[in-house]
Amino acid sequence: MSRKLLFWACIGLFGLILFEAARVYFIMPFPGSQLDDAANADRVAVAYWLHGHTTLLRVLAVLAVAYPVFLVMMKPARLRHRWLVVTLLLAYAGVVYLVNTEMMADQMFKQPVTKRLLALDQNKIPVNKLVLGVVEGTEARAYPLQLVGYHHQVRDTVGGKPIMVTYCTVCRTGRVFDPIVDGKAETFRLVGMDHFNAMFEDESTGSWWRQATGEAILGPRKGQTLTELPARQMTLAEWSSEHPNTLVMQPDPAFKAEIDSLATYDLGTKRGKLTGRDSASWKPKSWVVGVVAGNAAKAFDWNELVKKRVINGQVGTELVLITLAPDKLSFGTWSRTVQQKTLTFSPTPDGQFTDRETNSIWNRQGTAVSGPLTGQRLTPVRGYQEFWHSWQSFHPEK
Repeated sequence: MSRKLLFWACIGLFGLILFEAARVYFIMPFPGSQLDDAANADRVAVAYWLHGHTTLLRVLAVLAVAYPVFLVMMKPARLRHRWLVVTLLLAYAGVVYLVNTEMMADQMFKQPVTKRLLALDQNKIPVNKLVLGVVEGTEARAYPLQLVGYHHQVRDTVGGKPIMVTYCTVCRTGRVFDPIVDGKAETFRLVGMDHFNAMFEDESTGSWWRQATGEAILGPRKGQTLTELPARQMTLAEWSSEHPNTLVMQPDPAFKAEIDSLATYDLGTKRGKLTGRDSASWKPKSWVVGVVAGNAAKAFDWNELVKKRVINGQVGTELVLITLAPDKLSFGTWSRTVQQKTLTFSPTPDGQFTDRETNSIWNRQGTAVSGPLTGQRLTPVRGYQEFWHSWQSFHPEK
C-alpha cells in the first residue's frame, strides 16, 4: 500500500512540475519550442490555454496530489520515501518560483522605470548608434535599438499621439504601432515568443499579439491588427541631420547591465545563437531588407545593398528603390515612380543618388536637389532590416 501511495504522490508532483515548466517552454526559446513548422501554432495554442487556465489547473492538480502526499508523510513509511516526496515538493516550489519570477518574459525584460528623452545638445547616446525614428506632426523622436531591444516596448506620446515602439532582438524586427484598440489606449505586456518573435498580451482581453505583424493570433481579439505607424531605422547621425530638433531616448540607469549587454548588437558583432548575425547571405541569421508594397512583399540581400549602395527592384507591381547611406547602416526604401515615370538610380561619390532618365541628383531623404526633377520627392514604402529567418516566418512565399 505504501508503495502505491508513493507512486501516485510522485506521479502527481512530477505532473505539477511539468505543468509549470510547460507554461514557459512553449513560448520561450528552448530547444524545439520555436521550430518553424505546422505544429508551432498548436504549441502556442497549448501555451495560451495553459496560461488562461493556470489557477484552475493548479487547484485541481494540488487537490489530486494532496491526499497521497499527506498519507506518505503521515503514515508509517520508509524514511527514504518521505525524503523523496519532500525533495519533489521542494523541486516543485523551486520551479514555481523560477517560472513566475525569473523565466516569464515580462520579468526578464522590464519596462523603463525612468524614461528620459533629451535634445541633441544634452544627448548621451553615441551618434553612430542605430535608432528607430518617428515623426508625428512637428515632433521627432529617436529610440535607440539598444534600449528598445532590451525593453521590447516603449510607450510614448509624439505630437499628441500615443505610440508603442517595439523591437525584437531575436528577429531584428523594429515596429511602431498605434496602441489604440477598440477605441481606447491598450496596455500590453511581453508574454513570450512565437516563431522566435516577441509576443505581447493585452490587458483588456488577454489576447496575444505578434510583434512582427501587429496581429492578434489568439484570444478574443484574434484576427485584429494594430495600426502600424511610419518609422525609419538609421544611425542617430543620419536621423539628426534630417531632424535636428529631435529628442533622443536615454538609457534608464536601473537597467544599465542589461542595456550594456546589447552594446554590440547594432553592428551585428554580438555573439550568440539567438541574436548574433551570420555575415553570409541567405542564412537564417543573415540580414535582409524586407519591403512591403500593397499586398506584396520581398526580401533583398543586405550584403548586395552594401556592395552596390543602390538596388532597383520590384515588389509585386511596385517598382522600388533601396538605398544605403555611406555609414553602411542607414537605409531607405522608396517607390521609383515619379510623375508616372519609372526612374533607375545609381549612387554618386558624395553619398547621394542620381537617376538615369533625367540625371537629377537626389539626397538621402529622397528629394531631388538638382536637375529637371528638383523639388520632387520619392514616395516611401515600408521597409525593414531583419533576420532572414524572421522574414521567412512571416512572409513564407516572399
